[in-house]
Formats: sequence, structure tokens, C-alpha cells
Amino acid sequence: MPYLYRDSKPRPPALPGAARATHSSGKTYKELKQECLCKGVLFEDPDFPACNSSLFFSEKPPIPFIWKRPTDIVKDPKFILGGATRTDICQGDLGDCWLLAAIASLTLNEKTLARVVPLDQNFGPDYAGIFHFQFWQHSEWLDVVIDDRLPTFKGRLVFLHSAEHNEFWSALLEKAYAKLNGSYEALKGGSTIEAMEDFTGGVGEMYELKKAPDNFYEILEKALKRCSMVGCSIDTSSVAESEAKTPLGLIKGHAYSVTGIDKVRYLGRQVQLIRIRNPWGQVEWNGPWSDNSPEWRSISPSEQKRLSQAALDDGEFWMKFEDFKVHFDKVEICNLTPDALEDSTAHKWEVTIHQGSWVRGSTAGGCRNFLETFWTNPQIKLHLTEKDDGQDDCTFIAALMQNDRRKLKKLGAEMLTIGYSIYESSGRDGHLGKDFFRYHPSKARSKTYINLREVSNRFKLPPGDYVLIPTTFEPHQEADFCLRIFSEKKAITEDLDESVAIDLPEPLNPIPSPQETEEEKQFRALFEQISGKDMEIAAEELKYVLNAVLKETKKIKFKNLSLISCRNIISLMDTSGNGKLEFSEFKVFWEKMKKWINIFLQFDFDKSGSMSSYELRSALKAAGYQLNNYLLQLIVLRYADEQFQIEFDDFLNCLIRLENASRVFQALSVKNKEFINLNIGE
Repeated sequence: MPYLYRDSKPRPPALPGAARATHSSGKTYKELKQECLCKGVLFEDPDFPACNSSLFFSEKPPIPFIWKRPTDIVKDPKFILGGATRTDICQGDLGDCWLLAAIASLTLNEKTLARVVPLDQNFGPDYAGIFHFQFWQHSEWLDVVIDDRLPTFKGRLVFLHSAEHNEFWSALLEKAYAKLNGSYEALKGGSTIEAMEDFTGGVGEMYELKKAPDNFYEILEKALKRCSMVGCSIDTSSVAESEAKTPLGLIKGHAYSVTGIDKVRYLGRQVQLIRIRNPWGQVEWNGPWSDNSPEWRSISPSEQKRLSQAALDDGEFWMKFEDFKVHFDKVEICNLTPDALEDSTAHKWEVTIHQGSWVRGSTAGGCRNFLETFWTNPQIKLHLTEKDDGQDDCTFIAALMQNDRRKLKKLGAEMLTIGYSIYESSGRDGHLGKDFFRYHPSKARSKTYINLREVSNRFKLPPGDYVLIPTTFEPHQEADFCLRIFSEKKAITEDLDESVAIDLPEPLNPIPSPQETEEEKQFRALFEQISGKDMEIAAEELKYVLNAVLKETKKIKFKNLSLISCRNIISLMDTSGNGKLEFSEFKVFWEKMKKWINIFLQFDFDKSGSMSSYELRSALKAAGYQLNNYLLQLIVLRYADEQFQIEFDDFLNCLIRLENASRVFQALSVKNKEFINLNIGE
């Protein structure tokens, strides 16, 4: 999968009301719907057709699915029936419980739900078989349009469905999310926090219950009051344990929603309770405080009503908070704003967003364990200038997200293991080199490297300048990423990419010497032998001369120079324009060549005749060329081999082309300056 450079300059977050239309026609939902109504037809989406490719990419459907519209399934279909509630989410034959747990949490916040599930659609008189939903993706809101054909078997929906058989908002939402990610199969397996962020644009935080703070009940209580979305799960120790049922009715490796938290008086003391929902719509906890447990007999009917307690096999149940901490392992919280749940004060958060890429061979350097390449990763400078109110430090959250990995599943992509490190800045501008990271420890870093879509952590650091390095764990792994910085006070961020600059020595003019060096005598003898009296050679002859001389040079190991390299040399040095190289021109080039050989040897660490493409930035800088990430990535794609190595012949070609390009650039600059001077009357 080719990954091209993405500009990582900071950009503002998406405005809440602006969702970008994504249909291939370029038309909005309203335009497409109006078009169907005018033609008297039902919408059929060419971007996500009713066929097997929209269902699965790695297997054939296990049963013969038939795509049907809700009007073909029931007599009186409704988009939403009696309000969108958590009981409208019942899992079908797809392993997307993580998504369903997030949808259940979404129903607890009417305003957030209305953003994802626009209410301007129904099966009424203006029905046209078209619906739309909105999702947040990598810093922007997208409007996803679908037709309402759904996969069925024997007249029943196969995947997500509502407990009410004539209600279809949840099934259509799942289809829109499947379209966003390429297929229904792409939704198999995931983290609840991923869907929560796609529904809100919020920032996620994960807690391990065995290490949770003492006030974790209050943290969850505050999160739910702030309409944060909360999910929980039980870890598995092996694949065999996935979706295994415990004796107490809980499912391992399964995503649940946290839908409520409260306290009751029981036998003269206060008991902390938490309400959990299984997206299957059935299979519940059967321990203390479960639906039919004896504890409820001591609770008044009015109190039970307040808690919405009902002994129904609907997948939702209460349990004692202490039991929850014992039996569950992880809690995921997606905050609509990043306000600290431990803090009672609401804050207005500043947000900056960087889009970037890890490209193998140039900017995919891996974590600090791989020092030789770590420094080549993208680098973002963070200026913390203002302390938090009444504090000595600056608070910020760094959230690193890898883009589109779920969508790329059909191409074999998996979630990469990602994380980041934060260093105190050295004060110098430009990309920090290898030696900086060799001698400076990090000031902070993500808690762990993990194969989740996003890694986010909260930090408090003194005011100052810092450099954040987003990385994959292993080097050479490619992906696009989105880095979001949330700060309580204004924080300035900038990409530490190099500006393009050329710093070459003045061209050498051959100075006649009364006495030739031994090296010049050897070259002259070769020239006379090959060229004849005119002392000019063509590319084929130059190839012979250079290879003959370089073979005598013991300090460099290389394969023969190519004919294309020799043609490029002549194009660089030929001042007469006859396509040949004179002896005087060759002497000037040979001086360049010796400098370039020395630079190459400086970065050919193992003396193998090739250098790592990750060293190209430093090697080109030593030759006088300072390049940004974009140009560097293009050069690596052109000259590096599959092992990210660059041989001397390719390095030579690269330098010749850069020098030719710099001459053209300088010539154009002079002409432009003359043109400007003429136009201003100088």
C-alpha cells in the first residue's frame, strides 16, 4: 500500500454543523433524494451496492442473503418508534458488539444521537429509499448516504436489528457505518472507544479496573452526567475464551455498555450500583442485584421504578459496583470534551490537529528501541506558554490516531502498534537528528504502545518547548495518522519539517597547473586512449573511464556505474551542448565525485556499498541539500530498494539530478527577479 506524504501542519477542528458530503456523485443527501422523488424511483447506491462485496471481502456469505427494503420486510416500517433507546440495539450474526455497545451509549444523549442519526428522514410520504448518517473521521464530519436495502434471511434482518420488528434506524445506522469502512465484514472485532469517537469527535481514555483510582465510582458518575459514552469489557487469556460465558452469566472478550450508575439504601446501608447492557439483548449477569436476585425484594417499588429496574431478559442488568470491579477488566470513556473527570471545574479546551504519514524508508522509523531510524519519524513541536489557572504546570492531552486501518482490512491491513514520546526541545529549529535522541531522555510518553486505533494520555508539564514524536512500534510500517492536542490554555504547535534549502559551494573553475598530478595523468592517459585527439568522450566511454578508476579505489565497494548515471553526468557538466564531456569538464566533475564518495562512505556504516534510506536526509544535507519530508519521501520511493538501501550509483544519480534542478531553480529565480525589477522601474 503506497502512502504519500500528508502535510502535518496544524489545522482547526471541524465545525460541529459542517458535514462533508461523501457520495461519489458529489451530490448531497437532499439533492439525491429530490432527484429520486422527481423521477419517481427508489434510491440505489452505486457506492455500496446490494451485493456480496458489500458484505464480505475474505469469504462467501455462509447463507444466501436477500437484500430487502424495510417496506418489503414489514407492512408499516418506522425509522424511529417511540424514541431511539438502548433496547433498539440487538446484535445479529456479525461480531460487532463493540459497535453496538457504542450505539447503546449514544442513545443516552439525545443531542449527540441527533447529530449522528439526523431526524429529517422517515418512511412517510416523501420516502425515496434513501437515508443518511453522520460520522466523525480524522478531524472532520462526514455525511454518509445509503439506500435502505438490508441483508435478510427468511424475511428477517441478519445483522443489527431493533427489538421492535418494524423499527429500522439502528439497522440502517450499522449499514452506513459498514459503508464508511468498506464492508460489513470490516466491522468484525474492535474497540468500543473507536465507534464512540466516530459518533462524537470526542477524546477517549481507558482505565484498567484493577489499577483504577480510589474515586473511580465518582469518575464514572461524573462521566455519565456529562453525557460521556462509557463501555466495559472482560479480558480473555486465549482465543478459545472469546465470547465464553462465565458461571455468573458474563461474556469474556465481549463489549458491554455502561448505561447508568446510582446508589440505593439496602439493609440500613448505602450500596453503589452500576447498570450494564449486553448488546445481544439477552444473556445477563445472574449474581447479586441481577434482575431476579433477592436483593430487589428489599427495595421499594417506587425506588425500583426510579432505577428503571425490570426483570426482563433484555440484556440490561444492575450489579454491585464492587462486583463490577472484580469481574470486569477495562472501562473505556469517550469524553465529548476532555475535561478531567477527577476535576469539578469545566474548562474550555483548545484543540490543534496534525495530519501526517509514516512512509517506509523515510519517515517510518519505529519507536526509541530503534535509535538508528527513530529520529526520522515526523516531529511536532509543542509550545506550552501559559500555566493552568492557579497551577505551575500546563495540562494537555495528546491523542494519536492511525487512519483508515479498518477500511484497509480488505487489503490485509491490521491495526498497527502505535505510541509517542515527548522530549524537551533543544531550542534549535528544524528536524532533530539522531544524536539528540541518543543523549536526551524523554520527558513523557504514552503509557504503552498498543494496537488500538488511538492512543491518548493526559500530561502536566512545566511551560516550555517540547517535541512530540508519533511512531509505530516497529520501523518500516506505513500508515497515515492524525494527532490531536487538547490543551486547557492556548498551545502552539508546528511541524518540525525542514524548509527546502540549497547550500552548494561556488562552481569550481579549473585552474591551469604547470604540473599535472599523478591522478590527472592517469585520467589523461585514459581519455587519450578512448577519445582520440579531440579529448571528448560520450556517455558509453565515460562509463568505462569511471568504472575503471573506481575499481582501483579500495575504499568504496560498489557495483558498476550505470549508463544512465553517465548520461546524467554529461547533462550536468556539458557546457558546450554537444553531448560529450571534455577533459577539463571531467576534472571539475571528478572533484565533485570525490566529495560525494566521501559523504557516501560517511553513511555507509557497514561498508557494504549501500546506505540506509533513513540516512538520506543527513547525507543530502552534508552535500548541501536540505529537503522537506515530501521531497525526501519521493526520492526514497525512486532510489531505495526493497530493503530500504541506496547503492552508490543511485546516490550519485540523486545528487546529479538535485544539482541540475537547483541550477534550473536558480536560473528561474534570477529571471523572475529581473522581471520584477523591470516592472518596478529599477
